[in-house]
Amino acid sequence: MKRVGVDAGDIEVVFLTHFHGDHTLGLPPFVLHRVFVDTRPITFLGPEGIEEKLEALWDISWGPDWKAVMRPRFKVAYEVAEPSGKVAGHKYETVRLDHGTSGSNGYRIWVDGKILAYSGDTEPTAPLDELVDGADVAIVEATGPGDVFSHMSWDDATALKKRHPKTRFMFNHVYGGTVEGAVDDLQVIEV
Repeated sequence: MKRVGVDAGDIEVVFLTHFHGDHTLGLPPFVLHRVFVDTRPITFLGPEGIEEKLEALWDISWGPDWKAVMRPRFKVAYEVAEPSGKVAGHKYETVRLDHGTSGSNGYRIWVDGKILAYSGDTEPTAPLDELVDGADVAIVEATGPGDVFSHMSWDDATALKKRHPKTRFMFNHVYGGTVEGAVDDLQVIEV
């Protein structure tokens, strides 16, 4: 966050789509910052079980120090995502997306009169079109070239963009490194 100019203390809510490790294991350093550096309140909103799963992650991350020292300082609220609701002053809608056997939540979030759609991991199925339909901006995963199990391929991302030409897309969760055709971190590409 610091690298792109985001103050971690300004974040009021974190929308979690699902609990896979590549979507949750980066949270402990953020929580550490919110416990010891910037202690403003924060809300985590996500699928059923959010409090139990995240508290277990914090406990694994810091052992007995979590409950004895850190948890009392952490100003956190956990909320299970409803079909529609309001959190940190923002209206949101939840769209259940297809992602392997567990599924994933997508969110439509109203920010300053605009609609931001966020998918997390998803397959290119009808619920994804429902999520991005009419959104001003959509942040959607596009994992890589070819067949990518329970994710979107770059061809799927291109087709999605063509079906929703008025939506501005930002694709994330892309392969990097040694995969042929991979992109560099924070690289902008045209699809």
